[in-house]
Amino acid sequence: MVNAVVFTEPNAEPEIHDLQLPELGPADVRIRIAAAGVCHSDLSMVNGTLGPEFPVVPGHEASGTVTEVGSAVRRVTVGQRVVLNWAPACRSCWFCLNRQPWLCRTAEGVASVQRGHLADGTEAHAAVGVGAFAEEVVLPEQYAVPLPDGVPLDLAALLGCAVLTGIGAVRNTARVRSGESVVVIGLGGIGLSAVIGARLAGAGPIIAVDLAPEKEEPARLAGATHFLRGDAKVAKEIRGYTGRRGADHAFECVGAPATIRQAWDSVRRGGQCTVVGVGGKDQRVEFSPLELFHFARTLTSSVYGDCDPDRDIPMLAEQVVLGRLDLAGLVSSRIGLDGVADAFTRMRSGQGVRSLIELSGA
Repeated sequence: MVNAVVFTEPNAEPEIHDLQLPELGPADVRIRIAAAGVCHSDLSMVNGTLGPEFPVVPGHEASGTVTEVGSAVRRVTVGQRVVLNWAPACRSCWFCLNRQPWLCRTAEGVASVQRGHLADGTEAHAAVGVGAFAEEVVLPEQYAVPLPDGVPLDLAALLGCAVLTGIGAVRNTARVRSGESVVVIGLGGIGLSAVIGARLAGAGPIIAVDLAPEKEEPARLAGATHFLRGDAKVAKEIRGYTGRRGADHAFECVGAPATIRQAWDSVRRGGQCTVVGVGGKDQRVEFSPLELFHFARTLTSSVYGDCDPDRDIPMLAEQVVLGRLDLAGLVSSRIGLDGVADAFTRMRSGQGVRSLIELSGA
């Protein structure tokens, strides 16, 4: 048995339960979790937006140490430090064979997977197949990405979602070039990572937008050249910093109709608006046919930063070792399993950047 954070129904209070993990199969690994980031997608899981089965153990952004491997495992060894990949690619479907592993059919639409039982025998489900808000997990070996030396194990958790998604959206989806102007709306862990990605790409100006004024300092430390409050006038203000044209690129990192529209309005004619945030299926964003024609903008989304974690996590780890990527600057609070409720409260109110659950230590 291990301790795990469990939500028994949508919008319930989190409870810490004993969790009986599944038996280790030939291709499975057992991982002692060192740290797990609290992502907005976890909130979307527990409030029912992403439709998991309950009871559910949230958590998908995590790092840890391999403690046991199945007889057929070749990818990792006992004692190896790893980052968890919540969307491992099958490498054989059409999308994988056409170099889009982030759209792999095996991960499409997976909100939760049954992985173990509670003490009373009730089936427990792991969010997106991971369930990292627990002391340990048992997962297929493809979920474990070896972590290069030189990266603190606790902070490495952020490479599994926030950093991979934010930097990937800039680097892989939008392919931002040096000297291009960038707007990032929503400065949580993913949004700040997008700011970092813009800085690494040599973009400028980099305009960070958020409702919370306390987000200005972390945004500027991440590389933002300007900070704006996200009010109705923000698109006009952005044009003032971009030669009256609008930005070359806007990244929406909230997943709300209002901020998607705000990002679209901030982009110049012929520019690109990339939606990174995840919203609800019943929400709507409206565009007129005339504006779609006139502005000639590109509207796209970025799924997991269009990343292949097996390739991109080692690349990002190298940036950490070189001192170009500060993971510590993305962490606004460190908590235990009993701090998840407060972390979600802060997230709902827009406070802080990333809460990091510390478990076994680094």
